[in-house]
Amino acid sequence: MSTPQATTAPRRPAGSSAPETASDESAAGPASESAPTESASAPSDAPAAPEPADADAGGEKPRRGRPKGSSARTTRTIELTLTVSGTADGDWQAELKQGTTWLSRGLPVTAAAVTRAAQELHEELAGPIEAVIGAAREQRAARVAALEAELEQARKALAEITD
Repeated sequence: MSTPQATTAPRRPAGSSAPETASDESAAGPASESAPTESASAPSDAPAAPEPADADAGGEKPRRGRPKGSSARTTRTIELTLTVSGTADGDWQAELKQGTTWLSRGLPVTAAAVTRAAQELHEELAGPIEAVIGAAREQRAARVAALEAELEQARKALAEITD
């Protein structure tokens, strides 16, 4: 089936002079002085805005505001900074910060709690944290061994003095 097409008069670009009117004026002579006023009104009959078919081909004007279906709540994030620090002596502490505001500072935590928390958060976090805690544990064990050796020497010295 064919679609019916509307028949319209040929359109002239706005702002251009109409060649048919100019040729009619020259043929009619001075008797058709009202013709320029009619030709001046002819472009006003033509729509100044592009036709709807032209608007589809050239793209639509971008709309203002958020796109349909988006929600501002889904894009907002909350940033918390948890800092866990430890000393060579095995003393661990945690601090929590939101933006520039401290929520908690200097809370004592155990190395075991730090290890468990890292495992719960993510496996990639757990590996490096366990390595650091393992190194601290080895240093602590070496210190304990050194202190035990020193204690044994002190006991021997005490036993020699008392005999």
